[in-house]
Amino acid sequence: MTEHPRLPGRIVETEILTDEAAAWPVASTEVVYDSDYLSVTVDTVADPGGAEHLRAVVRPHGAVGVVALDEDDRLLLIAQYRHPVGRRLLEIPAGTLDVVGEPPLVAAARELAEEADVTAATWSHELTLFASPGYSSEQWDLYVATDLSPVPLDDRTERHAEEADMAHWWMPFADAVAAVLDGRITDSMAVAAILGVHARRT
Repeated sequence: MTEHPRLPGRIVETEILTDEAAAWPVASTEVVYDSDYLSVTVDTVADPGGAEHLRAVVRPHGAVGVVALDEDDRLLLIAQYRHPVGRRLLEIPAGTLDVVGEPPLVAAARELAEEADVTAATWSHELTLFASPGYSSEQWDLYVATDLSPVPLDDRTERHAEEADMAHWWMPFADAVAAVLDGRITDSMAVAAILGVHARRT
C-alpha cells in the first residue's frame, strides 16, 4: 500500500481489500428487550485506547432473500405494508432465520414457497450483506432462484397479518433495475439483490 498522493488515506490493491474479523472487548452487556424475533442489548465496549463506550445492538436472527426469475427473465416482486416506514414496499421474497438450525438456503426455499407459492429447481448464492451494521448484527444471504414452478394449491401456506395483504408482481428484470435507479424500489434488500444480479450480467 502507498499513501494517496493528494488526499488522506492509502491506495490499496483490490485483491487484498476485504472485510476482516475484529472484536473490541465487551466490559458488560445489558439485555433491554428479548423476543422470539430479536433481542436488544446495550454493550459497554472498550476501544483500542481503553476508553469505554455504550453501544445499543439490535440482534435479529438473520434473514434471507430470493431473486426469483422466470423463463422470460421476469422478476418476482412482493408489495407488502411495512408499519415502521408507513409504506407499502416492493420487495423480493424474504424472511428471517426463525427455524433453529435451518441452513440459509433451506430457509430461502421455504420463504419463497410460503410468501409467493413458488418453488425453484435451480439455486445460486448471490451476496452476503450486513443489513445495518452501525446498530444491528443482522446478516442477509441473498439467492437467485430459477426453473420455477407453482406450489400445488393444497400445499400453499395460509398467510396472516401483513403477509395476508401482499400482492405479487412479475416485472421484466431490466425494468426492475430502472425502478431501483429511479427510486421506485427502495427496500434495501431488494435494491442490493437487483443491482447485484445486474452487475454480474454486465
